[in-house]
Amino acid sequence: MAGDADTSGVINRGMVTATVMLATLMQALDTTIANVALPYMQGGLSATSDQINWVLTSYIVAAAIIMPATGSLEARFGRKPLFLTAVIGFIVTSMLCGAAVSLAQMVVFRLLQGIFGAPLVPLSQSVLLDAYPREQQGQAMAVFGLGVMLGPILGPTLGGWLTDSYSWRWVFYVNLPLGVLCAFGIFLFLGRRADRPLARRLDWLGFASLSLGIGALQLLLDRGERLDWFASREIQLEAALCVLGFYLFTVHSLTASNPFIDLALFRDRNYVIGIMLIFIVGVVLLATLSLLTPYLERLMNYPVLTAGLVLAPRGVGTMAAMLLVGQLIRFVDARLLIATGLGITAFSLYLMTGFTPDVSQGTLVRTGLLQGFGIGFVFVALGTVAFGTLPPALRTQGTGLFNLMRNIGASIGISMMGYLLVRNSAVTQAGLVEHITPFRQVIRDHAQQLGLAIPGGRAALAQLVTAQAESVAFIDNFKLMMFVSLLAIPLAMLVQRPRRQPGKEDQARPLAEA
Repeated sequence: MAGDADTSGVINRGMVTATVMLATLMQALDTTIANVALPYMQGGLSATSDQINWVLTSYIVAAAIIMPATGSLEARFGRKPLFLTAVIGFIVTSMLCGAAVSLAQMVVFRLLQGIFGAPLVPLSQSVLLDAYPREQQGQAMAVFGLGVMLGPILGPTLGGWLTDSYSWRWVFYVNLPLGVLCAFGIFLFLGRRADRPLARRLDWLGFASLSLGIGALQLLLDRGERLDWFASREIQLEAALCVLGFYLFTVHSLTASNPFIDLALFRDRNYVIGIMLIFIVGVVLLATLSLLTPYLERLMNYPVLTAGLVLAPRGVGTMAAMLLVGQLIRFVDARLLIATGLGITAFSLYLMTGFTPDVSQGTLVRTGLLQGFGIGFVFVALGTVAFGTLPPALRTQGTGLFNLMRNIGASIGISMMGYLLVRNSAVTQAGLVEHITPFRQVIRDHAQQLGLAIPGGRAALAQLVTAQAESVAFIDNFKLMMFVSLLAIPLAMLVQRPRRQPGKEDQARPLAEA
């Protein structure tokens, strides 16, 4: 009988794992899958290029605001009801996005999709941490990481294929089969949590001030590049609201008896270092992807689908590393694994500083595999140590903040790299143009060969100079991210290795209560 119970428990745990993996993958895909479809949406919804970007902005802002509230929502409504509601709401709003016939409808439906999608990733991570005993939590974080990391990597490829083969509406309809399977899995296999935290009175002032700060920050980061940053009154207003929101939240949290985010989270050294490191992972991972896509499409003239296929092997490296680290973390110091992953990531970025506009596909694939491998190493070990010493009652709130920091890191990284790319490209181009004058002997010697006597020849030369300037700017950004990865290694050494404490805390909670 004991053997049958063990077998049943393993099967149930496997089904719960598959279910939360679907939820994670579904939400992570939607962070990037719609990007490649924006030009097609723009035509279908009769929107300008600035207006259509609200399709992305509304989703990002809504998800960022609601994600830290996941712990409070779970305490009030329960894990299973909240999870099921979030999945069903995500499916319905995805279908509404696919059926939208105007820009206003699309923005409203994307806003709602972000609200329902925000709890999915924190809840998934919390469920897995509770379902597995401590010695197997590395494997649980490997499974969780596959969804989180593969979603943004595979999103552009899948989105490009669906848009080219069918319609932009299918980037939303694709959520239906995933969501239905996930909802059935939650209903059948996920039990109610027996040790659910007591619901406290919601700290509305803390929630409102944090929402103001996060929302204003996300709007600033998303729209800054298009509006020329602080030359725009809108960006100035958003920056002021961001500072005000975070100031009010900090002061209120330090003085309130029951703050919106439990300050006990910040007394755990591993968790604090963990959210700092996941912020850096967010910067490096998605900022690199945001650079490589225009590099392949603009400088190398790759079609959208080809660019996605070239970037896809990065996910293979991530998957291999996560499966490997899921086993290694039981025997190897997590600090060493994190440092190794950051070192591999930095080395891949060093190789990318040698890119030219005619770099081979083989080189692109090899560097992508290497970088994916490094990021996979970091993510699994980091997820394990960040929550290894955190009390179970704080896990859902902790996972919400952990994933919020990753998303904010990604937003800051993408915005910063976009700004530096434009700025460095302009500076480099100005420097190159200074040397192209009829008074230089090399220009006179090649004037006929370049066709400088005719407008077409001069235009071709200008295009060549612009491409070279952009190439240098891309290399500068890769170099900067390489240094960021290297500078994060000493931070990983400050992590404390969780001490194994046999007993009730070290055992997995019964899955009927997870």
